[in-house]
Amino acid sequence: MKVVILAGGLGTRISEESHLKPKPMIEIGGMPILVHIMKGYAAQGFNEFVICAGYKQHIIKEYFAHYYLYSSDVEFDLGNNSKTILKPLKDDWKVIVADTGLHTQTGGRVKRIGDYIDGDEFMLTYGDGVADVDLEKLMRCHRKSGKLATVSCYNFGQSKGVMDISKDGTVNAFREKSDMDGDLINIGFMVLDRSVLDLIGGDDDPLEEVPFQKLVKEKQMNAYVHTGFWQCMDTMREKEKLERLWDEGKAPWKVWS
Repeated sequence: MKVVILAGGLGTRISEESHLKPKPMIEIGGMPILVHIMKGYAAQGFNEFVICAGYKQHIIKEYFAHYYLYSSDVEFDLGNNSKTILKPLKDDWKVIVADTGLHTQTGGRVKRIGDYIDGDEFMLTYGDGVADVDLEKLMRCHRKSGKLATVSCYNFGQSKGVMDISKDGTVNAFREKSDMDGDLINIGFMVLDRSVLDLIGGDDDPLEEVPFQKLVKEKQMNAYVHTGFWQCMDTMREKEKLERLWDEGKAPWKVWS
């Protein structure tokens, strides 16, 4: 099953670093947060990725073109101009980096990579948030619901997209948070039926607006409530929090060995 990662935005709220690179390429512990996310999926058996790139997309492509060089010890023989990768990593990933446009909205980015989705389902998440989501439980929750989409949600006191959820997991509303709302928010880590692509009109469609609103109206959106760890990286303060957890060996999202 493909894992689609949205990694094309401008990252204006963390412009201290995003003016140099895409936000998903900002490093935590010397490794792009994008790779942290991918390692979390791969550790649970999902190792085929489609990265929806846009802003400074060449940086993402160059990184994966030299992934083993960046991540392994290397011996350079200057006499014959050769190099040997020493103790290479065992990341048997397949990675598609797709240029989905500079100003394309989230739904439009997903629509653009439709040709790379094989099978009836795919996973989708944002390229700036890490979590210890149990992906097998997520999949069971999605398939048991019989709905076209499942979105992971989490109690977190910030102004993210809010979901009103019934006891059976059906999402009744999906909108922006107001001061009067509770704290259940959309954190990504979604499972979508391929047919959801048909609900996206084009580049100007944010996934969280018309497509999701249609799913909600038709009672086709399910919620998976995540009670473990989740943290996004919208600001330098949040980046520093993640960096501190990593440096202290207390990174709950590190589910790989």
